[in-house]
Amino acid sequence: MLFDSLQKTRTLLETAGYICTREIATVIFLAASTRKPVLVEGPAGVGKTELAKAVSRSLGREMIRLQCYEGLDEAKALYEWEYAKQLLYTQMVKDKVADVVDRAGSLAEAVERIAGQEDAFFSERFMLPRPLLRAIRSTAPVVLLVDEVDKSDPEFEAFLLEILSDYQVTIPELGTVKAAHIPFVVLTSNSYRDMSDALKRRCIHLYIDYPDRKTELAIVREKVPGIAEGLAEQMVDAMARIRELDLKKTPSISETLDWARALIALQVDTLCPEIVADTLNVICKHREDACQVRDQARQLVNFG
Repeated sequence: MLFDSLQKTRTLLETAGYICTREIATVIFLAASTRKPVLVEGPAGVGKTELAKAVSRSLGREMIRLQCYEGLDEAKALYEWEYAKQLLYTQMVKDKVADVVDRAGSLAEAVERIAGQEDAFFSERFMLPRPLLRAIRSTAPVVLLVDEVDKSDPEFEAFLLEILSDYQVTIPELGTVKAAHIPFVVLTSNSYRDMSDALKRRCIHLYIDYPDRKTELAIVREKVPGIAEGLAEQMVDAMARIRELDLKKTPSISETLDWARALIALQVDTLCPEIVADTLNVICKHREDACQVRDQARQLVNFG
């Protein structure tokens, strides 16, 4: 196991490009040691999905991603039958089907004969595995990311609990499929709705908040290596002040990185109120937020 110590876990994550706190490294280390899923909650854009990607890179494992949304059901998450392919094969072997039926002495016997051949059409060649089944059936260990699980319905969450408890699934036509390797599971939530106590009991919980100044600077330096040190510090300080405003959508680390790249593209060396106003569309996602930040632009960059 690569995550065999806390310090090594943190080093591997940072080598994979993820600047993390001791708390984050501890949770990942414990999840690897106990084989428990990690439920990562926090505002959008603070690096929850990126953490799963960093774990995948650190372990050298494929990452399989299930993107959750309202209305997601078992068929879309687990597997579905390729009915069009089954129909095509049926047309191609219709003469053989006719032979099976012709030998029957009655309608009931014909139905029974066809039923006896159903394994030919409900086999793995006609099954389209979705992310959950792909993770369970994988011949090598994988990282399973269940992204934005809070957007799924409570019924799907209950189904997910069963899968994550035993890491197996029963397919009526094929039988029970057990995981050859237990995947490293990361579930993310933006608190769209509260997760059930049952799900939280089965997971190690991690809340990722907006980073402190030191961490955010380190992330900017890692992700945008071409940025000038003075500009990075100005930008991070301004972003901290922006987050203190009463906004509809508080900008996160993803907006900080987008802003840094925008400033580099504009060949900016120093922040000023005019530059803040010109680049508000990168920082703010609502018109009301942009107006409020524009009004505070001079204070944000220490001009007055």
